Amino acid sequence: MSEDDERQQSLPSDIEFISNKARNCNATGSGSGHPEFQSAYPDQVLENVLENVLHFLTSKRDRNAASLVCKSWYRVEALTRYELFIGNCYAVSPVRATTRFTGVRAFHLKGKPRFADFNLMPPDWGAHFNPWALAMAKAYPWLEKVHLKRMSVTDDDLATLAGLFVGFKELVLVCCDGFGTSGLAIFVNKCRQLRVLDLIESEVIDDETDWISCFPEGESHLESFIFDCVECHINFEALEKLVARSPSLKKLRLNRHVSIGQLYRLMIRAPQLTHLGTGSFSHSEIAGQGDQEPDYVNAFVACKSLVCLSGFREIVPDYMPVIYPVCANLTSLNFSYANITAEQLKPVISKCHKLRIFSVLDSICDEGLQAVAATCKELCELRVFPVDAREDSDGPVSDVGLQAISEGCRKLQSILYFCQRMTNAAVIAMSKNCPDLVVFRLCIMGRHRADHVTGEPMDDGFGAIVMNCKKLTRLAVSGLLTDKAFDYIGRHGKLLRTLSVAFAGNSDMGLKYVLQGCPQLQKLEIRDSPFGDAALCSGLHHYYNMRFLWMSSCSLTRHGCQEIARAMPHLVVEVIRSADEEMDDDIEILYMYRSLEESRTDAPRFVTIL
Repeated sequence: MSEDDERQQSLPSDIEFISNKARNCNATGSGSGHPEFQSAYPDQVLENVLENVLHFLTSKRDRNAASLVCKSWYRVEALTRYELFIGNCYAVSPVRATTRFTGVRAFHLKGKPRFADFNLMPPDWGAHFNPWALAMAKAYPWLEKVHLKRMSVTDDDLATLAGLFVGFKELVLVCCDGFGTSGLAIFVNKCRQLRVLDLIESEVIDDETDWISCFPEGESHLESFIFDCVECHINFEALEKLVARSPSLKKLRLNRHVSIGQLYRLMIRAPQLTHLGTGSFSHSEIAGQGDQEPDYVNAFVACKSLVCLSGFREIVPDYMPVIYPVCANLTSLNFSYANITAEQLKPVISKCHKLRIFSVLDSICDEGLQAVAATCKELCELRVFPVDAREDSDGPVSDVGLQAISEGCRKLQSILYFCQRMTNAAVIAMSKNCPDLVVFRLCIMGRHRADHVTGEPMDDGFGAIVMNCKKLTRLAVSGLLTDKAFDYIGRHGKLLRTLSVAFAGNSDMGLKYVLQGCPQLQKLEIRDSPFGDAALCSGLHHYYNMRFLWMSSCSLTRHGCQEIARAMPHLVVEVIRSADEEMDDDIEILYMYRSLEESRTDAPRFVTIL
């Protein structure tokens, strides 16, 4: 279930799952003393057939559509759904979700909005996993997989997952917080069938607990082990033993405390790896190696299945050549932690002809992007991050690099590009050269930056993107933009589902164009823009169809937000302020989302629900 597609139910929850048998029988007007016997058999046959058919439906959207056909389909679809996705932990209660879907084995849950990643939301806002963990412990004893994103997870929650689900196999925590190494120690010790433990961009508290050594002895079932976000030292000897007794391990991403010498020792014990995060990629003393360094090149040569390479934290460029042997087979390469130059990149990227996903820092400059464009003809996804994200920094990549990518990488489908200088011409060229773009996120870091050649707003560039890229579903806009750009988006962004706006627009009309013209819009994020109450009220017809709306540092007032809350009782309207700030008429942060429940009960003092 995605809250994108969950509809408001007209019936109370206690009769949502009543069978249609009695209802259908009574409608026949039969004089039999037992009318249910006349329709029970054909209904049961129909439901058995339907159950077998629905097992083949794996798409969330297809399943959601099937559940809306009738009450019988609604019930059978719920009984056969083994993977449950909820995009907002406050859109539905744990009790409602576990009551409707009783056979769930894989559970996906999202919490805080994305702007929390940029410190735009006060700490302790909410998104606690604990109520969900307790509800699942009662409803899903056979649960195997949990994927959480931007949730607050405690050590007790980890203990619950490990202790109550005997067949638990997979835990993925993305951008989560609240737990520490002691909680991980309990979790890994009790989950004897664990296959996946992925800690991705999460904040892990250092409790000075040696959690790596707590994995059970004997052969491990691990297939994926990612802990590159863990900032504390780890017991390398325990890690080495764990890797050695994990014959099924395919994905391993190490933290920055693992040196290249230690990496070598792990690689020779796991040549079957397909995905590798290298750790620091810098030298340290290697016990037992003496003064002679290991043969790193041969270690990479032995990993014949390696297709994804990342890590390279605290990189020493002299070690770059050791990865040359695997470059020809790479489909994904992540240099987003490697502060390297174009000259250091070129010998690597010139060998990556199969590359489809590439992440890198802007330290490679336009020259490095030109090298990527010359070689990586299969590239589908590119991310260029800034070394220095300050607004007044000198961005080393520009329109030159973007145009080179558009000319050389015609199969591009997704791009995230941070820069300081851009032109309409370069963006228009990308819209024509890469018409299959699904995601276009251009972040011009300086506020209200115009086309640096013509001085004109960036309206025509973004307009070309929404006009020429017919498959576009996600767009991030920035730079000097007038209402004309939002008019383009409203008229041509008919498939747009996610829109992010920063420092853009010049009146309420800009937001009105978007809300009235983008029927598929699900997520709208706006910061530091001039949109006010009139713009907000123009979306009344659409808010129930959206997952959320976030607005910070705009021109909203408490009165305007209250009007929305009064008009839409099933929409949760949260006003968020700094922890030490008193409530006034000007709204700093507005977060609106639809929910099947009443307002949440765990809102902190700095959150007012209107």
